[in-house]
Amino acid sequence: MPNVAPLRGLRYDPKHIGTLSQVIAPPYDVIDNALQEQLYQRHPANVVRVECNREEPGDNAVANRYTRAAKFLRSWREQGVVMQEPAACLYVCHQEFEAPWQTTPGYPPSRLVRRGVMARVRLERFGTGNIHPHEETMSGPKQDRLLLTRACRVNLSPVFGLYHDDEGTAAVGSVQELLDRTVAGQPPIEATDHLGVKSSLWPISDEGVAATVAGMMGPKPLFIADGHHRYETACNYRDEVAAAFGGPLPSDHPANFVLMMLVAMDDPGLLVLPTHRLFTGPTVANATELAARLGDCFTVEIAGEGPAAATEVWERIEIDDRQGTLGLYTAGDRLWTLARITPAGTARMAVVAAEHGPAWRGLGVSILHRLVISDLLGAAAIPTPGYVHQVGEVIDGLTTGHHSLAALVMPASVDDIRAVCETGERMPAKSTYFYPKLATGLVFNPL
Repeated sequence: MPNVAPLRGLRYDPKHIGTLSQVIAPPYDVIDNALQEQLYQRHPANVVRVECNREEPGDNAVANRYTRAAKFLRSWREQGVVMQEPAACLYVCHQEFEAPWQTTPGYPPSRLVRRGVMARVRLERFGTGNIHPHEETMSGPKQDRLLLTRACRVNLSPVFGLYHDDEGTAAVGSVQELLDRTVAGQPPIEATDHLGVKSSLWPISDEGVAATVAGMMGPKPLFIADGHHRYETACNYRDEVAAAFGGPLPSDHPANFVLMMLVAMDDPGLLVLPTHRLFTGPTVANATELAARLGDCFTVEIAGEGPAAATEVWERIEIDDRQGTLGLYTAGDRLWTLARITPAGTARMAVVAAEHGPAWRGLGVSILHRLVISDLLGAAAIPTPGYVHQVGEVIDGLTTGHHSLAALVMPASVDDIRAVCETGERMPAKSTYFYPKLATGLVFNPL
C-alpha cells in the first residue's frame, strides 16, 4: 500500500528572490525554446536553469547542462537563495485557473481551483504494489531525467497522483476536508505562472496531521495522472543508489521516496483536456473515400467545411459525450466528417485489439489509432502526429496546409483512467492532458 510521508523540503527564500512568481516554471516537457529563454530572462534564479538547462557550445560528458543545473542548485543553497525547511512538512497546494476554452462573449471566465497535497510517497515498481500508471513511457525522457537526478540529487517537479477520497472531498472525515480545515485562515505562499495559474502553498509541520493523512492514504490505490517518466526515473535512481550501497537501502533512505502531488479523483477542479491529432499521413483523398474506408464500423455525416468548422464539430462531439464519436477532417476537400462507432465497429475493435480489455478498447484515442488509422485506413506506421489541446490550435494547424488529416477526439475521463489502470493496462500515448501542469519551483525533495 502507498506510504505517504512529510519531507524537509527545499524552498526559495523570499528574502533573496522577491516574488516567487519570478522563479517558478512549468515542468520540462512543456518548455520549448522560446519559453526557456523567457524564463531565463525573468530572474537569475529561475528554476528553469535546473529543471531545463539549455545546451551550450562545447558541452561534453563532464561539463554539460546537467552539471550546470547541479552547480546552480548548489550555489543557490550555499547563498541561501534556496533554504531547507526546519521541520518535515506536508505541503497543501491549491491551483486557481481559468478553464482554457472559456471564450463565450458576455460570460465571465470560469475560475476553477484544484486542491491537493505534496508529500513524499514510497516508490513501488509498477505492477508490484498499489501505484498504477495509465500511459506508456519512452526511453529518451527517462534517460534525460535520470541524468539530471544523478547530478542534482533532488526531485524538482512533483509527480501528479490521483486517489479516491471515499467520503468525497467536501465530506467531514475526508483527506481533503482535513487539509482544508488545517490551513483555514492561514496566509499561503503564492506564485502565478506565465499562463496566469495561481499556486497557493501551505507548509504543514503538524506531526499529528501528517500521521492522520498517512493513515488515511495508506489503503488507497494511487494512479499516476502525469509524470510517468519522472516516477520511473525515481525508481531507476533508487536502484542505482541501492547498487552503490551494496544492497537494499535502509527503509527511511530518501531515495526510496518521490515527491508527489496527491489530488482526489472527485476534486471539482480536476480538469482533463482533449488531445486532438494533426496528421501528415495517412492521406485520404476526400470525405467520400473516408466514408468508404470506415464502412459499417461507423455512421458518418458531413458536419462542416473548412478548418474553422472545427468549433461547431467539437461542440457536437461534446454534446454526444461518447468516446466513440470522432471528428475527422480531410484536407483534400476541406470537409469535416462526424463519425460515430457502430456495434459492427465495436466488434471489429475487439478483434483488432484483442490483446486489450474492454476499458482500453473503448477509449476514443484507442478507437482512433487502432481501428481507424491502423486497421481501416491501413496505416500502421505513420509519422508521429501533432498533438494539440484546444480547437483553435487545430484550426491554426490546418490553416498551414501541412496536414492531410485531423482528428477531434474526446478526452478520457477520470473514471476511464481508473478503469484502464485497474486492469493493469496502460493507455495509448497522449491520451490525457491534466490542465494545468503542476508548477516546478514551489518545493524540492532532497534525495
